[in-house]
Amino acid sequence: MPLHESGEDYIEAILMLQQEHGAVRSVDIAQHLGVTKASVSKAMSMLEDRGYVEVVKRDVRLTEKGLHQAEEVLERHVFFRDLLISAGVDPETAAEEGCHMEHCLSEDSFQKLKAKVGELL
Repeated sequence: MPLHESGEDYIEAILMLQQEHGAVRSVDIAQHLGVTKASVSKAMSMLEDRGYVEVVKRDVRLTEKGLHQAEEVLERHVFFRDLLISAGVDPETAAEEGCHMEHCLSEDSFQKLKAKVGELL
């Protein structure tokens, strides 16, 4: 079953936090996303059931499946953020809007858009 936008946001946040700090705890995710620890707990349960994360003691880790999906989401986010910045959008707005844009295209459409933009640059 594919992840919804919020599930993608959670695994992307976990990946970013892992890259920054190594170990990731639920409280780190809550702070990063601006949500409650209860929301994170519910999301981690769902993500663990679907095989995207594993929770060991207090640490949250992406599984191989979760890592692959999170890398794809992050790639989209960075692509759209950078594209918006290059168009003159301020970085904070570009990061926020890039987060929304990363969820709305199929993988095929994203790859074609990325290739076309690459040709234009």
